[in-house]
Amino acid sequence: MLRKTYDWVMGLAASRHSGLALGALAFAEGLFFPIPPDVLLMPVALANRDRALRYAALTTVCSIVGGSCGYAVGFFLQPVGHWLLSLTGHGDMLAIFQHWYQQWGAVMIALPIPYKITAIASGLARLDYPVFIGVSVLVRGLRFTLEAALLKRYGAPIQAFVEKRMAWVASAAALVVVLAVIALKVFM
Repeated sequence: MLRKTYDWVMGLAASRHSGLALGALAFAEGLFFPIPPDVLLMPVALANRDRALRYAALTTVCSIVGGSCGYAVGFFLQPVGHWLLSLTGHGDMLAIFQHWYQQWGAVMIALPIPYKITAIASGLARLDYPVFIGVSVLVRGLRFTLEAALLKRYGAPIQAFVEKRMAWVASAAALVVVLAVIALKVFM
């Protein structure tokens, strides 16, 4: 099943619809979707390394547009924002988020918290919108550009390594996700 999923994603990444799929995923992740756009940015950048930095820019813009919608939900539709945060298991943490925003301000956006949560919480906490956009562009742009640049430069050996050791790579990725979730639960 892992090989079929990998082959499907790589097929999508090589298709003419890869940019549309990447943009849609990045937008959705910025607003509500639990899967980060990196999982599609990486194969798309590997499939067409000459356009890797363009795909990073597309991912950044679409993610921030989605995050801006999340910010607007938190700012203008507080009950919906509270409901969305409760769906992610963070509904009871609004007071904590607001306290953190008062203490650290826009640095909250740079923390390893899912972007949709920081976007909605930023709106609920009434963080200044230009600050939200500026930090989002900086943090998200650097992240996606760095990924794309590394894949553009070292893509072939990385792809060969992943394909040869797919089970180990998938296990390591799953372990990182589990540890990140545990860390967020412990420290939040």
